[in-house]
Amino acid sequence: MLSARRSPWPVAVAADAMAIVVFAVIGRANHHESTGAQGVWHTAWPFLLGAALGLAATAYARISPLSLRAGVRVWIWTLVIGMVVRAASGAGTAIAFVIVAAIVLAGLLVGWRAALSWRTWRSRWHRLTR
Repeated sequence: MLSARRSPWPVAVAADAMAIVVFAVIGRANHHESTGAQGVWHTAWPFLLGAALGLAATAYARISPLSLRAGVRVWIWTLVIGMVVRAASGAGTAIAFVIVAAIVLAGLLVGWRAALSWRTWRSRWHRLTR
């Protein structure tokens, strides 16, 4: 668990970036496209940009980056900016892709925060019930 003196921001930035790269790798692999660094970067960068803007908005609002609220905020920014940039750059934004991306990114970006929150809540609950 993170101590109170350490900043949670590096954890959130790294976890969100890893989640988006995992999303890109799985998506490319499912469509039998290259999962090399260049191919993954081509798919991931619009979403990484969206996540960076979402994290910046979270910092501006002074919300803990590890909270579920931050996860939802980052997820929305990631999805919207990612799709806008993909459309502007000529990449595909078919409705099926938007729906799948929304579901998978929600699971990944909100999911790791939910797991962390559950673990924290559970450990506090156990301390109270001993």
